[in-house]
Parts: sequence; structure tokens; C-alpha cells
Amino acid sequence: MSNKVAFVGLGVMGYPMAGHLAASGHDVSVYNRTSAKSAQWAQEHKGVAQPTPRDAATDADFVMVCVGNDEDLRSVVYGDDGILAGLKAGATLVDHTTASAEVARELYAACKERGYNFIDAPVSGGQAGAENGVLAVMCGGDQPVYDGVLPVLQAYSKTVALIGEAGAGQLTKMVNQICIAGLVQALAEGVNFAQVAGLDIEKVMSVIGGGAAQSWQMVNRYQTMSKDEYEFGFAVDWMRKDLSIVLDEARRNGASVPVTAMVDQYYADVQKMGGSRWDTSSLMARLKKFSDQA
Repeated sequence: MSNKVAFVGLGVMGYPMAGHLAASGHDVSVYNRTSAKSAQWAQEHKGVAQPTPRDAATDADFVMVCVGNDEDLRSVVYGDDGILAGLKAGATLVDHTTASAEVARELYAACKERGYNFIDAPVSGGQAGAENGVLAVMCGGDQPVYDGVLPVLQAYSKTVALIGEAGAGQLTKMVNQICIAGLVQALAEGVNFAQVAGLDIEKVMSVIGGGAAQSWQMVNRYQTMSKDEYEFGFAVDWMRKDLSIVLDEARRNGASVPVTAMVDQYYADVQKMGGSRWDTSSLMARLKKFSDQA
């Protein structure tokens, strides 16, 4: 079924996600802070570029947002040129931004008050997942609203799940980032240990990759980590933004996340090394640097 869909935020994730919506037959309009990117997307995908979030949202059945953080999100949602100023009654706002659970609950209430629907739906899978249409989407909100938006989300996802009420999607994304942070550090230590021990890394990974140590990070990153190549996806700056959200929430709810806090500081070291735009597997570079200094 074709819907009128708007997409606000055409970064490395949003650009291909909006493209999948257009390829699936939806009538798509887009907005991006850099208008040249909106125009480029519209030319490539035969959609419509709009000058404001409000214009993009006007008459849309669903409005997808994928921006940087809580304040970026508020800036495109509220105000005279914001999404809420253009939404029609009964339309659904879907937030793919990795943001706080607090802002998700805020937007849920704001939409409900105005006669709109809201789903927080952060994603996992990185740029490659967005480009290939195989993202994992974790949702928070009301079941009937989720049921209505599910066919649209499937245009760029491999797995989608409603976790709970508003904010539950963002909390689940925090769990995702907690797990990734620990995994990447452990993988860096394992690869480095194998190299220092003089082992054949390919043989090592072919054996342990079939056992309990296997992970997406291992399968997709051990080779590039062993070659000191860190130009493959999710940047350190973005990871630190996400981990700051995790640590803020942990302070609120009392959860103990000592490894996550430690890895966050390791990423701060990577930033000081000039690796702000390196991908998250660059913990390997930090480990090697500090090992060399020991």
C-alpha cells in the first residue's frame, strides 16, 4: 500500500532509508538542513524536496525523523516551521534518532495532545544496514499505532519489534550500545593478544568465530582492526553521544554500567588521538598506543 511519507534528516542513515521508502512505492517528500542534499535526493529518487520540516510533513500519513540528538529533534518538531505545525489529524510521527527516553515521552505527549500519533524507533545496523535495507528497529508506543506504521518500517528493516510504551525503543537502543561498547573493547583486546602472541589471526577467528565468542563485531571488524583500518561506519563522536545518553539514563535509574563508563573514556582517548571520525572499532588503535607506551 502506498502512503504519503515525509523524511526529515538525510544523513548517512536517513538518505538511504528515505530511498527505500521511495523504492517501495511510497510518495516521499524530504527535508534536510542542507538543502542541496534534499535536492540531490529528490533528483535521484523522484521525490519532492521541501524547504522546511513543516512543508515536508504537510498532508503526510507518516513523518520519519533521523537527526543528531534531542535538541536537533526538538528543532525540527516544534515551532512555526516544525513538523507538528504541518501534520494532519491522525498522522504518525516516527523518530529514528538515537535520543533520550525523556524526549521520546515528551514527544509522545505533545503528539497525543494535538491529535497525532508518535513512535520512538531508533535503529541499529549502521550505514551498511541502512543502505541494504536490513536495519533492526526497536519501537516504543501504542500497539495500534505500531501496527499501522509497521508496513512502512519494513521498507528498510530486517527486524522490527514493539518493546513497550513510549521511550522503550530508546531504552532498548541504550542496551544495544552498552553491549556493543563492551564487545568492541573485548574484540580489540583479543585481536591484539593474538597478534602479540604471534598467532595467525585468520585461523584464530575461523575457529573461535564458530563458537561462543562469535558476534557481529567479530565477523565484520576483526580483519580491518588487525590492519589498523578504521573507516567503516559509525563514528567515535556518534558513539560517545550515544554512550552519554546511556550514562545519563543509568544515573537516573540506578543501573550499574561500569564497563560502559570505562569504554566511554577509552573513546575519549581515541578522540584525543585524532580519531573522532574513525569507526568504533578504533578502540584497537588506542589499545596499541597504550601497549606501546607500557
